[in-house]
Amino acid sequence: MRPAVSIIVPIFNRLHFLRQAVDSVFAQTFPDWELILADDGSDDETVAYMHQLQQQQPRVRLLRLPHCGNVSAVRNAGLREASGEYIAFLDTDDVWVPTKLQTQITSLRASCDRKWSYTGFRLVDASLNPLPRAPQFSAADGWIIDALMNAQTTIVQSSVVVRRDFFDEVGPYDESMRWCSDYELAARFALRGAADCIDQPLVMIRRHTEHCCDDVSACHDVVLALKRIRRYATGAHTQAILRKRLAIASAFLARSQAVRGSKLSALATVLGSPHYSWRYSQWWLTAAEATARALAPTSVQNVLRRARHALRPRQS
Repeated sequence: MRPAVSIIVPIFNRLHFLRQAVDSVFAQTFPDWELILADDGSDDETVAYMHQLQQQQPRVRLLRLPHCGNVSAVRNAGLREASGEYIAFLDTDDVWVPTKLQTQITSLRASCDRKWSYTGFRLVDASLNPLPRAPQFSAADGWIIDALMNAQTTIVQSSVVVRRDFFDEVGPYDESMRWCSDYELAARFALRGAADCIDQPLVMIRRHTEHCCDDVSACHDVVLALKRIRRYATGAHTQAILRKRLAIASAFLARSQAVRGSKLSALATVLGSPHYSWRYSQWWLTAAEATARALAPTSVQNVLRRARHALRPRQS
């Protein structure tokens, strides 16, 4: 019988986190789900745990994949195996609150015009202790593309539930992006349908030392994602927001490349972005700093860095 929800967990090792993520699925008050463990070539200990779980729990399915290191491809492989009416994703280092699925499915079923949902979240450390001074979640409901692009709301992957037919309409993860495909996919959801926002922290998002994404890779994927989103967005206001976000992201990519010592890449990024960036002062300052890091003496770099900090908006 078809389950209501297919939960897809992309996995590569980190068994100490995986156990708690899986436990939070079994603690859900909503019982009608299947759990698809999409494994990207994990070590023997992690595989043994997953095999044992599959043998003991009929709702668990194990999908073994050759290692590719691309979480988007792993998520898409799990998606192809899913049979549920709704799709949910859970990263191995995140944990759900027990009422998470119940709250979202009940709300979606009561709102026939809403085909996808996301929730608030709480940032925690590796031991699930709340982080001090963590940013607060800002809820945005309905047509949220401008709020999402303006960073007025944040969508974390482990909070999302999507109707399968809507997912098929929007399309899968973009596998050319290793780190920001979830951001690009959320933008496609937001462009195609109104969001059902649950303004409750129903997911705990870990911040820990085992994240493997470096600054250059992250900035590169953000730029790529924003360029892709610009192709889909049609509204003039949304396009203006995207142009500014892309300008700032491109400048920070150039600076990250320069800091890493990739001077030619930094200069190529700077030279390739003025046609959408020239009107923004923050782009000029950060791009100038990136160019200085690539070409200029340290004294010039310090002057540009001080100028950028002086013009940065102050927190009230």
